[in-house]
Amino acid sequence: MRMTVASAVIGVALAVSSGATAQDWAKANLAKSPRHGEYVTIKGAEGRPLQLWVVYPEVKDKAPVVVMIHEIFGLSDWAREMADELAGAGYIVVEPDLLSGFGPPKMMGMGAVRGEAPATTAYACDPMDCAPGQTPTRSWHTDAALEEYKLAAALAAQQTSRPTLVLAGYEPQQAPQQYHGDHPLMSDAQTQDSGAPYVPARPGGTSAFPDQSSVTRAVSSLPDAQVMADLDAAAEYGKRLPAANGKLFVAGFCWGGGKSFLFATHRHDLSAAFVFYGPPPSADLMKNITAPVYGFYAQNDARITATVPKVQAEMKELGKTYEPVVYDGAGHGFMRAGEAPDASAANAAARQAGFKRLVDLMGGVR
Repeated sequence: MRMTVASAVIGVALAVSSGATAQDWAKANLAKSPRHGEYVTIKGAEGRPLQLWVVYPEVKDKAPVVVMIHEIFGLSDWAREMADELAGAGYIVVEPDLLSGFGPPKMMGMGAVRGEAPATTAYACDPMDCAPGQTPTRSWHTDAALEEYKLAAALAAQQTSRPTLVLAGYEPQQAPQQYHGDHPLMSDAQTQDSGAPYVPARPGGTSAFPDQSSVTRAVSSLPDAQVMADLDAAAEYGKRLPAANGKLFVAGFCWGGGKSFLFATHRHDLSAAFVFYGPPPSADLMKNITAPVYGFYAQNDARITATVPKVQAEMKELGKTYEPVVYDGAGHGFMRAGEAPDASAANAAARQAGFKRLVDLMGGVR
C-alpha cells in the first residue's frame, strides 16, 4: 500500500540557539510534558541490570503496554520524547536502554593501563555516576582526562561484540530498599520482575558513551538473542504493572524497527508489531509470527524500502498479516527527522501521518 502525504504542514515552532545540541528540541518537549516518566532498573539478559524509561498516560482506566525499541542511536532524548508522546495518546510505554551495562567502565585512569601514573581529574559527577538526564556539575578537569575517557569508550565499544568481556565489571550502587511511595511494585528492589527505583551502575548505558559514533558501534554489536531476552524482560515488567490491561504491543525505529519485526517472530502474546523503517527477519523466522505486523517506510530509503515487496510475498505465502505503507518523499528516520525544527515538508508530513496511523492501529487515542 502506498500513501501520498501532503507537502505542506505546520512546522515545529521551537527556536534553538546556535550552540544547541541536535536533540535539544526533544529535551525541551520532555520538560514540558505533564505525564509521569521514570527510570526503573530490572534484571535483563544474564541477570544484568537493565534500565527502562517508563511513561504513564493520564487516563482513568488500565492501559495497553507498548514495548518501544530505540534507534541505533540508543536511548536518546528523542527516543524518550517519542515514548512520552505515545503515552500522551493513552498507552503505557516501556522503553529499555539496550546498552545498559555496556558503557565505558568508570575511569580509573587509562594511564595505569599503559603503566603510567593515573591522571588526576576533578569533577563531581561523571557520566557513570549521574542519573539519566542529570548534568555533571563540573566539566572534565583536563583535556587529557577527556581523551582517556574517549579511549576507554572506544575499547568498550569494541568489546561489545564480545559481551562476556563487558559483563564482568558491574559495580552496582546500593539500591534504595524502602517503600517507594507512588510505585508499589518497587517496594522490594530485589524482586526480579517488579523492578526497582533507578539504580546507577558501572558500566552504564547510552548516556555513558562520549559520542554518537561510539553508541552506534555498540548498538550495532548487540547480539539478537540478548536483545530478545531484554525485550522479554521489559514486556514482562510492563504486563505486571497494576495500571496495565494485559494488552501488549511492540514498536521500534530504524535498528529498533528491525528488532520489532524480529520480536514478533519470538514472542507470541503480542497484539501487533510496528516496524518503522527497519529490516525484516529471514523468511524462516517469519513462519513463527502470530501477530499482525504493520510497516512504516520512507520512499527515499531504498536500503530498507526495497525489501518490502519480497517481504509482502513471503508473509502472504505464510498466511501472515503484513501491511506496509510507504510515505512519499520521506527519508529514513522520518519519525525523528520529521519532528526536528529543520524538518523537510515530506518528513514532517510522514511523521504526522505515521504517528496517527500507529495510534489508530492500536485502537485510537484513549
